[in-house]
Amino acid sequence: MKITADNVKTLREQSGAGVMDCRNVLAETDGDIEKAAAILKERNLYKAEKKKERSTSQGIVEAYVHTGGRIGALVELNCETDFVARTAEFKQLAHDLAMQVAAMDPQFVSKEEIPAGSDLTEGVCLLQQPFIKCTDITIQDHIKQSIAKLGENIKVKRFIRFEMGES
Repeated sequence: MKITADNVKTLREQSGAGVMDCRNVLAETDGDIEKAAAILKERNLYKAEKKKERSTSQGIVEAYVHTGGRIGALVELNCETDFVARTAEFKQLAHDLAMQVAAMDPQFVSKEEIPAGSDLTEGVCLLQQPFIKCTDITIQDHIKQSIAKLGENIKVKRFIRFEMGES
């Protein structure tokens, strides 16, 4: 099957992968966009795993205040370089995470932070929660997709949530 520019564009919009990556995977799958998307997802998650040990000393602090001003959240999101920290994609990820914290009230960043012997479930961990904008994926999956797109390791350092009337 001939690989068209429209097919490459469609796959690129779905996956966030580069043009040549999309074209090559479409060639491998004889133009099947669904199979190509699955292959790119698998490869991108592999790329994210390879980057997870890299240092994250740059980033941003993102604030989100829910309509009405009664709930707010701050999230510190780290990446490897200030160049990536200034991109629209990274800023959108930080905003999504701050919104998630405001909406879902997680207690910990990851399950490794849950105290030993505690009866708390993984649902209190930000990274294990379903993403509020797309419940088919977790926050961890959303971050991995961003790692694959941006090409750098990304970590949630910390967060805090405020709600009127709580102490």
